[in-house]
Amino acid sequence: MVGAAVQDYLKVIYKLSLSEQRCTPSQVAERVGVSAAAVTKMIKRLQELNLATYSRSQEIELTDAGRKIALEMIRHHRLLELYLTEALGYTWDQVDSEAEKLEHVISEEFEDRIDAFLGHPTHDPHGDPIPTKDGYLDVVRHATLASLQPGDAAVVRRVTDGDPAMLRYLGDLGLYPETAVEMLAQEPYGGPLRVRVSGKEHHVGRELAVNVFVSTVTRDSDL
Repeated sequence: MVGAAVQDYLKVIYKLSLSEQRCTPSQVAERVGVSAAAVTKMIKRLQELNLATYSRSQEIELTDAGRKIALEMIRHHRLLELYLTEALGYTWDQVDSEAEKLEHVISEEFEDRIDAFLGHPTHDPHGDPIPTKDGYLDVVRHATLASLQPGDAAVVRRVTDGDPAMLRYLGDLGLYPETAVEMLAQEPYGGPLRVRVSGKEHHVGRELAVNVFVSTVTRDSDL
């Protein structure tokens, strides 16, 4: 069994591999918040454990074994986030840090019990997909709220979950997953967006709107 630090790096590398064309040491260092030297040391450790490969082009790729561990940690994390909100009354801006601590220590039996208690959920409180027990992750790339045009109707599918303050603000606006949203207008010269969320109008900055992911719907669709 590998340690928590190795698990965290594997999780970061996996997530970067989904969002970037290639995962490099500098990207990992920025995401983890450590020096380049620390990342280089960890990459060597991952190679020794046969959990990752590192090419001359400075691209890091996980092996099948490394990917399996990364997905297991992501599954633990997202199940815990949902359990904390559904069973213990945490708000969606509080669960990330708590799940980060717990994901490394829960047993597989505890994971299974949480999964069963929650009814075998497919998404966490922020709309991110939960990997299946056998390591399958349903990755769907959604457009951002900022990309909608005036008159477009959509449903929020997920939000970026790394900033608790941003999550609290999104909650105040009602921009939760599965919520209907309509783009009313876009102010020129990089100005804010005017949107309708569950019948209420709000002004949303573009910097915030790129952290809200949506799927468009037709007017007569069931939102």
